[in-house]
Amino acid sequence: IASIMNRVRDLKNKYRNEDNITDELNCTKISADTTDNSGTVNQIMMTTNNPEDWLCFLLRLEKKGIPQMDANLLNRLIGRYSQAVTALPAEKHSQDESYARILVRFAELKALQDPEEARDQFHLARLNCKKFAFVHVAFAQFELSQGNMKKCKQLLQKAVECSAVPLEMLETALQNFHSQKQQLLSDEEK
Repeated sequence: IASIMNRVRDLKNKYRNEDNITDELNCTKISADTTDNSGTVNQIMMTTNNPEDWLCFLLRLEKKGIPQMDANLLNRLIGRYSQAVTALPAEKHSQDESYARILVRFAELKALQDPEEARDQFHLARLNCKKFAFVHVAFAQFELSQGNMKKCKQLLQKAVECSAVPLEMLETALQNFHSQKQQLLSDEEK
């Protein structure tokens, strides 16, 4: 009887662990492990390895603090975003909005540490995901925050020329630029 009870307990633990992995992938449960999410990362990479799962995981990780105030969280986030970008080939995912959001957010986080590396990441995002207006606006916002007004305007104009969508977002950003606002898009406009 003791042997059977041990076997039942082992099976329960096994299925409980599998349910936890499924919940993490479905973004319905926040991992109790706040320092190392390698299990979830490995699960994503070995199973789906798609931008949606990566983005969901990364956004959940961001909710654990404020990267601007927590250097450890910022470094961990940059590492995980870098891992996601490496794991997701651009030629396969360049038309995927979640992939574009990963590239943009990675660049925004890099901007908190090293503006030159951030500029490279924004450039990469723009090259790979040029159909999304928010990619161009994010890069233009970065340049505006760096005091590069001419580059900001140039990026927005090129986005219109390459027919990034939605066009309304680009028009609003250009209007706000011409009105000399510090934010190209307000939170409502985003």
